[in-house]
Amino acid sequence: MTENEILTIFKDSKALLEGHFKLRSGLHSNRFFQAALLLQYPERAATICAELAAKFADTEISAVISPAVGGLIVGHEVAKALGVRAIFADKENDDLILKRGFSIGKGEKILVAEDVITRGGRVQQTIDLVRSLGGEVAGIAVIVDRSMGNASFDIPHESLIKLQLETYDPESCPLCKQGMVLTKPGSKS
Repeated sequence: MTENEILTIFKDSKALLEGHFKLRSGLHSNRFFQAALLLQYPERAATICAELAAKFADTEISAVISPAVGGLIVGHEVAKALGVRAIFADKENDDLILKRGFSIGKGEKILVAEDVITRGGRVQQTIDLVRSLGGEVAGIAVIVDRSMGNASFDIPHESLIKLQLETYDPESCPLCKQGMVLTKPGSKS
């Protein structure tokens, strides 16, 4: 798929929003990618995640793990496309842990899957969890990398698209100065 084809799917799903947004980091932005609006369409989710999975087709992987909740569908669909099992990490007291009988074997090759990375905190927590259980992280798969190069890991990561979404400190935000209404999108709203 080309970048334009991917962006068309995002726009058709109304997942790429424009306005004045307060991000989880506290920064402001004029655009926001709401992955859930894309992932609510099973066929589109399957198409996008199969494209992402293809980047790891030649990598030895026995399972895909994703942090709950944002990465659940991504992890499941990527695992389905790769023909491996899908597990997820639950959030508990801002840490990630395995529950529900999920396990990672010593030396097991695990792919981390997530919907979006901005700073990469949840992905790093997932990497740390896999390693703490004796697994080996084979790579990181994300639909959208909006980190502008600021998220870095000690293992390869692939994204379908890198979105250059400008961010502003609240004190110097031009959108605030224009009087635009500030909204807080995402899983907390």
